[in-house]
Amino acid sequence: MENAVIQSLYNLPRERNSVILGIESTAHTLGIGIVSYPPFEILSDIRFKYNPQTGGLHPRLVTEYMVSNAGNALEKAITEAGIKSSDIDGIAVALGPGIGPQLRVGATLARALALSLKKPLIPVNHAVAHIEIGRLLCGKKDPLVVYISGGNTQLIVYKETRYRVVGETLDIALGNLLDIFSRETGIAPPYIVNGRHAVDICAEGGSFIRGFPYTVKGQDISYSGLLTAALRYAMKNPHAINNVCYTLREIAFAQLIEASERALTSTDKKEILMVGGVAANDCLHGKYFEMSKERRIDYCRVDKMYAGDNGVMIAWTGVLGYLHGLSVPIENAVARQRWRIDEVGIPWMP
Repeated sequence: MENAVIQSLYNLPRERNSVILGIESTAHTLGIGIVSYPPFEILSDIRFKYNPQTGGLHPRLVTEYMVSNAGNALEKAITEAGIKSSDIDGIAVALGPGIGPQLRVGATLARALALSLKKPLIPVNHAVAHIEIGRLLCGKKDPLVVYISGGNTQLIVYKETRYRVVGETLDIALGNLLDIFSRETGIAPPYIVNGRHAVDICAEGGSFIRGFPYTVKGQDISYSGLLTAALRYAMKNPHAINNVCYTLREIAFAQLIEASERALTSTDKKEILMVGGVAANDCLHGKYFEMSKERRIDYCRVDKMYAGDNGVMIAWTGVLGYLHGLSVPIENAVARQRWRIDEVGIPWMP
């Protein structure tokens, strides 16, 4: 990424060499990333992802997994980066939103590193990090952001020093909808096979079933009724599981796209950026591509490699914060499970 391009996207008050280590531990992935700037370079990207054999994410089991791998992940990240720990200029950590026990693993690791290395500790909002890595890699200056993951489904724009939520799910997130349906019907885990979600695989050859709820309220959406209807139908008609998967997916995606189109109209944005773990879904990507082409909107989704949770996005957002002098005392670096994106000041927008 050229420095001139980055300067056009960000208000960076000074270019000084910075090496930032980022820690991600909001859900299922312990990620350690190290990024340097200028120029922008990913020095290391280490991930330990917890994959449950049955059921969903059990916080205690995930936490134990992260704790047992934290030292190894940190050592691998520094070795891969080819640097000494003393070369690191700051420690960035995702303090929320996320799952409490997992967040505390990252916060504890970050506090220990910042204390031992005598480096500033930079707090990062997980949602902001997803947006910033997407803006960087896609070169988007002022997009409508579609942020979709296991625990989040939001339509976001920047206005007056902050990112603002202009639409969101009123109950469960899109990723949770797909995962819960997959788990309850027995088609998963694993949820992802060769880069495709179990629902997408199940939907092959399926046809549309009429009568399932479709809920869009302005620029907000609801998925709980759709999930309940799909599970009930699948339980009564197990032979029609392909049709249920197809219908669930098509309605869920259509709701999100309709809300996005309304948000584009109300905010008058000319760019759209899709980020978060569910952004890796090729079916949804194709639908957004077609919608943006019809509306003549400049569309991009974040590179699949950085759609899911990772330490690189935390490190890059940490660079932005570091260059603006953002840090917190070590004793104040605590987990914030419900840290909303619209509570975070964004000083680096041009």
